[in-house]
Amino acid sequence: MKYEPHNYQKYAMEFILTHPIAALLLDMGLGKTVITLTAIMELMYERFEVQKVLVIAPLRVARDTWPAEIAKWDHLSGLTYAVAIGTKAERLAALRTKADIHIINRENVQWLVEESGLPFDYDMVVVDELSSFKSYRAKRFKSLLSVRRTVKRIVGLTGTPSSNGLMDLWAQFRLLDLGQRLGRYISRYRDKYFLPDKRNAQVVFTYKLKPGAEAEIYNAISDITISMKAEDYLDLPPCIHNVVKVALSKKEREVYDEFKKEMVVSLGGQEIDAMNAAALSNKLLQMANGAVYDEGHSSHQIHDRKLDALEDLIESANGKPVMVCYWFQHDLERIHNRIEARELKTAQDIEDWNTGKIPVALVHPASAGHGLNLQYGGCTLIWFGLTWSLELYQQTNKRLHRQGQKDTVVIHHILAEGTMDELVLEALHRKDKTQAALIDAVKAVLEV
Repeated sequence: MKYEPHNYQKYAMEFILTHPIAALLLDMGLGKTVITLTAIMELMYERFEVQKVLVIAPLRVARDTWPAEIAKWDHLSGLTYAVAIGTKAERLAALRTKADIHIINRENVQWLVEESGLPFDYDMVVVDELSSFKSYRAKRFKSLLSVRRTVKRIVGLTGTPSSNGLMDLWAQFRLLDLGQRLGRYISRYRDKYFLPDKRNAQVVFTYKLKPGAEAEIYNAISDITISMKAEDYLDLPPCIHNVVKVALSKKEREVYDEFKKEMVVSLGGQEIDAMNAAALSNKLLQMANGAVYDEGHSSHQIHDRKLDALEDLIESANGKPVMVCYWFQHDLERIHNRIEARELKTAQDIEDWNTGKIPVALVHPASAGHGLNLQYGGCTLIWFGLTWSLELYQQTNKRLHRQGQKDTVVIHHILAEGTMDELVLEALHRKDKTQAALIDAVKAVLEV
């Protein structure tokens, strides 16, 4: 296929070419993969500035999306690549293959750096979904940071840089610029821009921004960062968010309320308890969905309200393909028991979905939330159970509402009234304000 880039894509590619350190906060669906590959092609075969590139991405994105994009566009036909996933032997074979680009999943970064025995001789690194390196305690972050100085060029790609607040930015930019802009130490970054918020004696649980700190952070990273929202550059079809509320019966409500109050309840002869607030929140979300795990990880059914609503929504789609997001394993099992559906796991599953062969697809946000092109298979998404992660929530929604989608996208949220469901959706909206401020603050200004 011939690549005819939009003006914003030309701008983003030029930004990579002119910035050895580049953070591209591109909204989902703007084509960050082909933008980056086009820049790599230019750097390798026109400017001769790069010889060997490492791409780090989520597993399915590494396996499916990057190879598919290279194969899709005519101007990239000269690029060679090897995908280093699978067994140790398969990974080693791929990494020993002479290729322009080695593609590896993020879970194997530590293995590559510390255990593979191979030299880390890449002069350019692309981190797809840079936000997955937001934890400075993670092994993948420490391993990649240890070899960062050997890399001449680095590109960080993400659409959700600060899904849980601006504290997330430090590790990502420490990896990119080795601490030049936000500092080399998280403690100093925290002391400079934040104040303790929620605490218990000397233990601080959360931090809040100091007055004026938000603008200072944005200004500090602005020279190596551009940000673009899809709504500014693409004529996407409308996206409608719909809330479908279900009501628990009196008996079901009593079980939920008892557990919420006492943090313990007896179901099916088993005592189910929550040791702390986090565990309580998790259990209440399970109950809102219709079942809950005991200590032995056996599930106990409480209600079928969401399954009934799901069945109604699928029926109202009148045969059009529907994608359903689940969160807990017992959600998946109960959906399978009620509805004929197919979980998207393999490359073949994704191809079958995009060619209209799957009427009802099941996805977990943690595995299908990043990078997958699913917009060709349908335009209806149903959240059976929500996640606290704004990043996964937004990324999953953008699997359908992205470039290439022809129809109005409808996103249904099945919520149990008066439960944690409602609080989670409110929390997702609150977090979005912080991230939206970051995106707006460093948004590229160009005429399209």
